[in-house]
Amino acid sequence: MPSLKIIGLTRRYDHQVALDHVTFEVAHEEIMVILGPSGSGKSTLLRLIAGLEPPDEGRILLDGQDLTGVPPHRRRVGLMFQEYALFPHLNVFENIAFGLRMQRLPEPEIRERVRALLDQVGLSGYELREVHTLSGGEKQRVALARSLAPRPAVLLLDEPLGSLDRALREQLMREIRELLKAERMTALYVTHDQSEAMAVADRVLILHQGRIEQIGPPEALYQDPATPFVARFLDLGTLLEGHVVTPGEIAQVWTPLGILRGRPKGSLPPRARALILIRHTPRWSSPDPANVLTGEVIARSFRGLYVEIWMQIGMGRLRWLFPANTIEARPGEPLSLTIPAEDVLIWPVEDPQSSEDPRS
Repeated sequence: MPSLKIIGLTRRYDHQVALDHVTFEVAHEEIMVILGPSGSGKSTLLRLIAGLEPPDEGRILLDGQDLTGVPPHRRRVGLMFQEYALFPHLNVFENIAFGLRMQRLPEPEIRERVRALLDQVGLSGYELREVHTLSGGEKQRVALARSLAPRPAVLLLDEPLGSLDRALREQLMREIRELLKAERMTALYVTHDQSEAMAVADRVLILHQGRIEQIGPPEALYQDPATPFVARFLDLGTLLEGHVVTPGEIAQVWTPLGILRGRPKGSLPPRARALILIRHTPRWSSPDPANVLTGEVIARSFRGLYVEIWMQIGMGRLRWLFPANTIEARPGEPLSLTIPAEDVLIWPVEDPQSSEDPRS
């Protein structure tokens, strides 16, 4: 049985739909990351699960129990926010112990649990520290320990690293995942940061305009994006408009770069308008020489671990990402690349003019 089951969850604010019949399941001890741009409904989803707002439609089941009408403090749901929300008048020990005291646990058990969590988050010896003396990273570790202390059935984390600098976020991504796994915690983790989502998640749910675009392991989202939005949001490549020339398991499409062969992601009747993804990471050689693109380098930028190349090909421009020190091409020089059909994804454009020729 899944630990958390969301069925048709909908939330409206006046005439705006924040969540639109969202349905998914989170397995016991799974870390599900909710990823999406601002305004996609991520935080609204957490507030509904926590009971801070009522849904307009749908159900929330936690270990088989329907949470409809259950007040927040009885839902066995933990919350962790970006702003830490630590009690300024309590020291580190008392902040972490707060939920345990609400459960009326024996004092020896409280001391043991708090000290074990402080050890896990790397803050042993911090019991008597006042929270105003802590750094941002230390406050976030205390907030995480406090959220985990009462052993909630599910932990909700809303942009927990959003206020930290990049280097500290990179460190805490790994630490949060390790701690959640050590605690065998079921968790829903909200972020708008792709790299953070991939580092923390067992599975990622991509939310856009209140609807689910795709759910899957991080690798699956990168290897097989379900929609053009997912491809664009994860910055997987260049999206071009075109139309179908020849349908099939490997279809041919007209694009501003010329005719390309690629893998359909839906029904593609002849002459249908299409969106075509060409991945940013080309191959120098391939057993499937489906597409050979030749053009001129118009820009080059060193980005540390990789080099960004912009290339003019016919009427179109493409952006490529090469590992550092693997390409010498400079602006003004020619460049030829082999793009297998597997690296070209084709989606039908679903609109009333889908049969129009983009060149007409």
